[in-house]
Amino acid sequence: MPATLHHDESGTAALDRLVGFGRFVRANGLNVGTGRILSFVRAAAVVDSFDPVDLRLAARMTLVSRPEDFPALDTLYDRYFLEEERPVEAPPIEAGPPPSHDPEAPKMGEEEEGPTVASRWTGATEDEQPEGESALRIVASDAEVLRHKDFTELTPEERRQIMALVRRLALISPTRSSRRLRPSSRGKRFDLRRTLRRSLRTEGEPFRRAYKDRRTRPRPMVLILDVSGSMSPYARPLIEFAHAAARAGRKVEAFAFGTRLTRITPVLRSREPDEVMAAVAKRVADWEGGTRIGDSLQALLEEWSTRSALRGAVVILCSDGLERGDPEVLAKQMQRLARLAHRVVWVNPLKGSPAYEPLARGMAASLPYVDVFLSGHNLESLEALAGAVALA
Repeated sequence: MPATLHHDESGTAALDRLVGFGRFVRANGLNVGTGRILSFVRAAAVVDSFDPVDLRLAARMTLVSRPEDFPALDTLYDRYFLEEERPVEAPPIEAGPPPSHDPEAPKMGEEEEGPTVASRWTGATEDEQPEGESALRIVASDAEVLRHKDFTELTPEERRQIMALVRRLALISPTRSSRRLRPSSRGKRFDLRRTLRRSLRTEGEPFRRAYKDRRTRPRPMVLILDVSGSMSPYARPLIEFAHAAARAGRKVEAFAFGTRLTRITPVLRSREPDEVMAAVAKRVADWEGGTRIGDSLQALLEEWSTRSALRGAVVILCSDGLERGDPEVLAKQMQRLARLAHRVVWVNPLKGSPAYEPLARGMAASLPYVDVFLSGHNLESLEALAGAVALA
């Protein structure tokens, strides 16, 4: 697959192509306003815009809001970028008035549609609104710094921005194929019964053939969050991630643990993040206490191993692996969990350090039963976690 943008393109040329794509999509019938195009440009500055997969996902996140628009958007994406088509409807942008004077721009007080990335990360004042290459560089620079910054190093203002972005992560629930078949015009299996029934309308001639395919159902997702003292700098971002996951899918269960396990799924249903954090802190009695991962997993498996919420689920365990209990107990419970779950993802914020090695007793005992091992120390790592969940 050819590169979407070329490394030798200037910032102005890249900005022209990105904005031109937004106009091209709008000219071909999709409802794409100036605010969505601006969000797309900012998202492209955050992700690797030279990667066609990342840029396509950025377009899906920002330019449309309905899943049924994805096929049309993908077709337009291929026509514009991969086939090097330059339609008349999408000319390169020229210098003009600041974005605030655009008649299609969102007015003050109106909420911009769709998830946006780095919407507040500009370093200029209203009197110094940058344009063209300067705007793209400022957005990209500020966004990259914040995406890669460890949660422990954030200022209060940066923490508020990060929490807002974590809540707006576009999480896609994992899916599975069911055993039951349903009628499908693009199915792979021939449906003899429906074909014969249709043939009765045409004097027994099977002119219209019917097909069927497997149903796609959401796969359960279980989040197990370590809220012990050693994980306190990362507890809030991970709970915000669990909150976003609970709102994105119906089959989501969440638990918090320090020295004992506590189910927090009911309190994640609230829409207000501050209310969620207060309710979780009130519900979890051992917040910022010790760490007993093995005992907590044992309590989870004893109560939930026979339930559909855990069997075949994508399990996300967020912990630094600093186990204070018996590591043999942890290894045994991780083995049981790996047999029940479809996929086990371990998120360890300590992995964000280049010098990190999984030498802690708990981490070393658990790794043989982990399918995906990720860090969770900054926004970029949580975005990678969202991608791993979608592909599970």
